[in-house]
Amino acid sequence: MEGIRLAQLAVVLWLAILAVGQNESREEGPTTAVYIVTLNQSPTSVHHYGDLKSDTNVLRNKAAGKRGGFQKPKNNSRRGETPGSYIARVHDSLLRRALRGEKYLKLYSYHYLVNGFAVFVTPQQADKLSTRKEVANVVLDYSVRTATTHTPQFLGLPQGAWAKQGGYQSAGEGIVIGFIDTGIDPTHPSFDDGNASEHSYPVPSHFSGVCEVTRDFPSGSCNRKLVGARHFAASAITRGIFNSTQDYASPFDGDGHGTHTASVAAGNHGIPVVVSGHHFGHASGMAPRAHVAVYKALYKSFGGFAADVVAAIDQAAQDGVDIISLSITPNRRPPGIATFFNPIDMALLSAVKAGIFVVQAAGNTGPSPKSMSSFSPWIFTVGAASHDRVYSNSITLGNNVTVHGVGLAPGTEEGTMYTLVSALHALNNGTTVTSDMYVGECQDSSSFNEEIVQGNLLICSYSIRFVLGLSTIKQALETAQNLSAAGVVFCMDPFVIGFQLNPIPMSIPGIVIPTSDDSKILLQYYNSSVERENGAGKIVKFGATASIMGGLKANYSNSAPKVMFYSARGPDPEDSSLNDADILKPNLVAPGNSIWAAWSSLGTDSVEFQGEQFAIMSGTSMAAPHIAGLAALIKQKYPAFSPSAIASALSTTASLTDKNGGAIMAQRAYSNPDVNQSPATPFDMGSGFVNATAALDPGLIFDTSYQDYMSFICGINGSGPVVMNFTGENCWMYNSTITAADLNLPSITIAKLDQARTVVRSVSNVGGGNESYAVGWSAPYGVAVKVSPTHFTIGSNEKQVLTVSLTATMNSSVSSYGRIGLFGDQGHVINIPLAVIGKTSYNTTTTAAAP
Repeated sequence: MEGIRLAQLAVVLWLAILAVGQNESREEGPTTAVYIVTLNQSPTSVHHYGDLKSDTNVLRNKAAGKRGGFQKPKNNSRRGETPGSYIARVHDSLLRRALRGEKYLKLYSYHYLVNGFAVFVTPQQADKLSTRKEVANVVLDYSVRTATTHTPQFLGLPQGAWAKQGGYQSAGEGIVIGFIDTGIDPTHPSFDDGNASEHSYPVPSHFSGVCEVTRDFPSGSCNRKLVGARHFAASAITRGIFNSTQDYASPFDGDGHGTHTASVAAGNHGIPVVVSGHHFGHASGMAPRAHVAVYKALYKSFGGFAADVVAAIDQAAQDGVDIISLSITPNRRPPGIATFFNPIDMALLSAVKAGIFVVQAAGNTGPSPKSMSSFSPWIFTVGAASHDRVYSNSITLGNNVTVHGVGLAPGTEEGTMYTLVSALHALNNGTTVTSDMYVGECQDSSSFNEEIVQGNLLICSYSIRFVLGLSTIKQALETAQNLSAAGVVFCMDPFVIGFQLNPIPMSIPGIVIPTSDDSKILLQYYNSSVERENGAGKIVKFGATASIMGGLKANYSNSAPKVMFYSARGPDPEDSSLNDADILKPNLVAPGNSIWAAWSSLGTDSVEFQGEQFAIMSGTSMAAPHIAGLAALIKQKYPAFSPSAIASALSTTASLTDKNGGAIMAQRAYSNPDVNQSPATPFDMGSGFVNATAALDPGLIFDTSYQDYMSFICGINGSGPVVMNFTGENCWMYNSTITAADLNLPSITIAKLDQARTVVRSVSNVGGGNESYAVGWSAPYGVAVKVSPTHFTIGSNEKQVLTVSLTATMNSSVSSYGRIGLFGDQGHVINIPLAVIGKTSYNTTTTAAAP
């Protein structure tokens, strides 16, 4: 790790030298930036995995959990030198020859999944590099961003998936999940390796990662649970935006997001969740015995950059992780001929080639169509849904009206009504709204008259400043306590629109009324009850009263799951012109709303949870690690499953109904989302809501190989040079007539159905015995569907080809949906969603739209 620290010091010194040289001519001088450069020569993983079969099957002829032996390139390195250090020397030599005598700074040498490097140069220097025959591609770096106590029960793990794996005590053991996120707090009990445990818990032999040792991440931070930890920030440092005090130049999580996501997937079982002195149950990850490896590439103050993320992916693959979880998405849609051709997605394609299952958050840019931020078919994209636990709070007014709100707070004394006092009516003589326009947000107790507030419920304003972090509920609660208030009521400012509040911990009775309409009801009652001298003068009596029920007790609803309004939606945009791809995104949805999970002791992402060990968060960032953990359970049971086989098991077994048997609903608007909802389509929820137990016994599998993915991207018009740039492979080696619809995916999506189309799917029986299947389907509106055969019997490890014919029966540009179901006589049910967007029939004079 000394080398990493020296490299960072070199970055700082180099930037200082560069700044001195450019200080007097900054306006005229060239603008330096980070570029990702890939070379034509193969990366070392080609040699590492050279013994794998060229066709990636569901079941490989290799020992469970073992990776191929590392094969060093012959006759090209010094004795005892690793392939990585050899390739780094090659990169250094190329830079010296291409940029003779010029200043530059190499940030990373990528060598495992990608042969290339990240370098800090001017555009003119980047042009020089691009002309070198050794160079395949030069891409400007870009930014990226970050996109439980009850969900194991909601997903049926204790009696289902965990029980099938021998209980939570062994669920996920032997599987390493790599998290590319904001780091981890190694002191959290969710990542303790249980030194007192009698059960053996060895670090998997196929994993070779290490732990950085820094002041923030001292020796001993890693253990048999947390088996690896590194950080990547060179691209950020070169930009001069890295704040070592806030962001930590180590794997330590100064944000909280990474600790949260890691514990959702693989946190220890039965960890008490105590926040603000209140107990909210016990937490567990989806695979509580899985191992955690952390690759920190995102930071609180600025997010992250692709160059650092690619370096993290490359290192995770080299270390031997089984699963990569990314709760991050790009800040913009990748430019170029297809969204798939970006450095992160192409590095992940190489990871999939190496047998690593890749999970990514869909993004929090919903609910509009084409808002998807995860694009490629080799990436398993996860949207966010609710689960059935909610924390509800309410306040009952003196006029017997009850207003609902949120807040993880105790209630006021039962049977007692307390006087309501607005903060604006409790100012001391030295404070006015004119002198402090934000005084109503209750951020400074010195602004108020304690005699007026004492023993009463203080009404504070919740404005956009709370959303931006300029004002905090924690500070308002401190104000209320200093004034001896009985509790706090936050009324929503009418300018705060479409903002969903997570339940917020409060140490005293309190409630946040999350809508401006409900806030008006309370304020109208309050204002009508205030008595003034002569009707308009000084207030002589506060007549409004109320009691707060409290929100510490969870309620359980039958209407879950539902797709959350913020969850990004399909269709999958194929390019920057928003043409639709023949790929279903998201792949499915998982719990992502109001998720309790571990929090960093110094995490600052949520002010309200600072200093707490747990936090409740919402987003597709929380949904993705649910799938990463469940994938670990599948990988544990089926160690020879390919990444696409794991994806198929999760997809084909997904649930199509909520827990009450009704249709899964999707929220359609930011404001009043529970009112603006309708049944979810495949572009909202993919194959459906994850069914953890069924995924462990999928029956049939749709398998897709690396060669299939390469044939697909080679079939994109004009892609040959781009594919060569990213992979070093010629498209003439592949069948470039394959389109996305021809990939052997567990779904069928047709962006433009011109009269008729036939697609083929192949299934493999992994159910362990012979099984007979009946085939049924419901056709998308405006499309005739035929599937052949309609019945088949398939033996263990055998394959069956299905031919699906789709014919447009009308002209329409409106998406319509259907499904194919395979019903086995041993109880297996395979769900294949159909989505058809544009339809052109033989009769071009007939037009119609789907209802």
